[in-house]
Amino acid sequence: MKERFDILSALCSKATTKLYSTSFSLGIYYLGVELRQPIYNIYGFVRLADEIVDSFHDYDKSLLLAEFRQDTFTAIERGISVNPILNAFQRTVNEYGIKHELINLFLKSMEMDLKLQVYTTDKYDEYILGSAQVVGLMCLQVFTGGNEQEYDRLKESAMLLGSAFQKVNFLRDLRADYMDLSRSYFPQVDLANFTNRDKFLIEQEIKNEFRGALKGIRELPRSSKKGVYLAYVYYNKLFLKITYQSAEKVMSERIRVSNSRKFLLMFDSLIRYKLNVL
Repeated sequence: MKERFDILSALCSKATTKLYSTSFSLGIYYLGVELRQPIYNIYGFVRLADEIVDSFHDYDKSLLLAEFRQDTFTAIERGISVNPILNAFQRTVNEYGIKHELINLFLKSMEMDLKLQVYTTDKYDEYILGSAQVVGLMCLQVFTGGNEQEYDRLKESAMLLGSAFQKVNFLRDLRADYMDLSRSYFPQVDLANFTNRDKFLIEQEIKNEFRGALKGIRELPRSSKKGVYLAYVYYNKLFLKITYQSAEKVMSERIRVSNSRKFLLMFDSLIRYKLNVL
């Protein structure tokens, strides 16, 4: 019976999330029970595409990603895939009416990572839209349960949060992206001569986006507010830690927040949530 395979598919998406991201796993745990699996399913899909372009260096990435794209939309159309991650994702897409345009934009950004790019401001914005902002919108579609009015009201904040998360990731992974993958996302920034001034200007963008995103988090439905706020707190803490470092240090090592620190932040966030002082 397909029900058993659907259970396996859900477990695969959940295991993928837990393996790759402590922060998102804990954030998802504090979502309403009915929301957790759909968000695991979205994360599993996004993670699998990201792995193709970031990790499969000994294989034809273009071919693998093209096949992944075709398999994704075939799964959505048929309502099934023998790939457990895609089987779980299609279920969420079909159940919550996630727009195919969002999936296309995401996959287009993944395709941009297959070639060396010189990122102009327009290309940078296009990449952020597809790689991060639309993922926030997929999650928002789940959080609002298909309520278009609520979705439209919170759309801008969800996009700001996705953008802030992605830019923090860029700063955290600056050395690996540049040295190992030959990627430089920030327009008009020479990473061979990355300066404190460059870093400061990027940080100002992120600060403004976090500020706008928090307004939207406060207005999320109760079932999703706590979990999203927790993810926000984790990323904001990582961001603040990065701001305390020099450009040279950010280029030489990966800044991270320890798991023990994440758990302390979790307890502090839960207290703030209960006191309604987000």
